[in-house]
Amino acid sequence: MFHSNSGWKKIQRERKFNLMLNGKRITVVLPAYNAAMTLEQTYREIPPDIVDHVLMVDDHSSDDTVERAKDLGIKTIRHERNFGYGRNQKTCYREALKDGADIVVMVHPDYQYTPRLITAMASMIAYDVYDAVLGSRIIGGNALQGGMPVYKYIANRFLTAFENLLLGSKLSEFHTGYRAFSKEVLETIPLGENSDDFVFDNEMLVQILYFGFRIGEISCPAKYFEGASSINFKRSVKYGFGVLSTTIKCVLHRLKVRHDALFSKQGRRLDWDSQNHK
Repeated sequence: MFHSNSGWKKIQRERKFNLMLNGKRITVVLPAYNAAMTLEQTYREIPPDIVDHVLMVDDHSSDDTVERAKDLGIKTIRHERNFGYGRNQKTCYREALKDGADIVVMVHPDYQYTPRLITAMASMIAYDVYDAVLGSRIIGGNALQGGMPVYKYIANRFLTAFENLLLGSKLSEFHTGYRAFSKEVLETIPLGENSDDFVFDNEMLVQILYFGFRIGEISCPAKYFEGASSINFKRSVKYGFGVLSTTIKCVLHRLKVRHDALFSKQGRRLDWDSQNHK
């Protein structure tokens, strides 16, 4: 059920006159695909006291996600066709930067991650503790109890250990979809070189590490339920091989054995003034 329009208008007014975090403009981006059933629940938990702007990018959903977003008063951009999860994020970040965001928090509108942690995550960036912050499903130790499939949990632990070993990092997981970034991160790393598919997430984190940015983590409960989006086994396997490939590419680039545009200062950035992304 939807809340009344007057209730959502009140929330919008609160967002407009928020107190900010250390003077930083905070934008929440929602990369959406067939999220009509969970969009309102996600949006309702976004803290209006610190978030300046909410933007949803719809990757050509086949349900009424766009209509529901408009009912809620969410600024919405709709792709003319289904480009993929990675391309969706590129549009999210490009438009957030174009609107003047200092901090961008990505929340999946399928409600797998609670938006109630946005304040904590954004604060860690606003007060210059970290440049990027991840909502980790692993730190709390309850991922399996939260419904994460066993094969995904095992793959998560193996791939994370592999990446930590080769990249010299100490993250609890590389595969969460709940993330916050400073403007400097989004403007520096060559996101234009990244995949339009799911491996975009992993490429982005490896790039952040390669370019020397600080990554923090906060415990986030895992939520798996009917209606929440999740890639199937076949696509999970493809993602896993993509993770291995990205890690090896980074190592070879560091060793100057093989140049890779993913980690090049000359690589394509978001360049939101350009029309080349269309």
